[in-house]
Amino acid sequence: MTTPRDHGGGLDAAVARHGGTREAWVDLSTGINPVPYPLPDLPNDVWTALPDRGAQEALIAAARDFWDVPEGAAVLAAPGASALIARLPGLMTAGRVHVPGPTYNEHAAGFAAHGWEVIDTDGSAAQARVIVHPNNPTGLWHDAASLDAGLMVVDESFADVAPERSLIGHAARPGVVVLKSFGKFWGLAGLRLGFAIGDPELIARLETLLGPWPVSGPALRIGRAALCDRAWAQDTRMRLTEDAARLDRLVTEAGAELVGGCALFRLYDVGDAAGWQERLARHHIWSRVFPYSDRWLRLGLPGPDQWPQVEAAL
Repeated sequence: MTTPRDHGGGLDAAVARHGGTREAWVDLSTGINPVPYPLPDLPNDVWTALPDRGAQEALIAAARDFWDVPEGAAVLAAPGASALIARLPGLMTAGRVHVPGPTYNEHAAGFAAHGWEVIDTDGSAAQARVIVHPNNPTGLWHDAASLDAGLMVVDESFADVAPERSLIGHAARPGVVVLKSFGKFWGLAGLRLGFAIGDPELIARLETLLGPWPVSGPALRIGRAALCDRAWAQDTRMRLTEDAARLDRLVTEAGAELVGGCALFRLYDVGDAAGWQERLARHHIWSRVFPYSDRWLRLGLPGPDQWPQVEAAL
């Protein structure tokens, strides 16, 4: 059995240890928008019929428009960005891949599972490179100079908070694949929808690996509605930015130092990360700590009705 990798979540275990009901907890261990896109009404046949070609094409067209995808780049919808991360390393013969850390650990795990040698320091001799843009958990943004490998994976799972900083304009370059996650910004992680955008040859091979009907009928319809709703996206960016600043004020006043993050999650140096996590858990607030740092604590944003609980705990 594969050992689970370190991630956010794990709320059930926290509830079992510290008590209370799951509904009474505030889960700040992930970077998921706590105010999700409102679900549209769906016709019954999206649940009973196989996804049709028209719905797939409509979703892809909406994605092209929303992200301003270059004409020479291809777009593929998938059942979550994680499904793409697991398959991308199989597109090339295994060699060396540069995954600068600390970062989201599924990329290194995916390449290692396909026989690649993963390096996190000097990547000059690597045949592939992964950048998480903005990085999770540090919030570091990259630039086009980072796109310097044969296979170049750009994980933009959190980039929709600042679309002007996206590297999507380079997605038509040979070897480049940009990943987009629908679960983070739109707050619908359970929908399992993600996109690979980039080199048409690589995208075509990914499509073959995914097989027919990779995206469910409800996800096709909901995804298209959300991507076409630019007003919701703009309002959400403003709210997330304001809420991130509000959280920073609360946490820094409690003695922490802001060291990174983006508008969907914040990274703090708290001195004793395990102690802070335990303290917050006693107030039924779950946070994220990291195995490689005993000082860093990452917090997502509370929902509108959860701020009083967070303020009391801090």
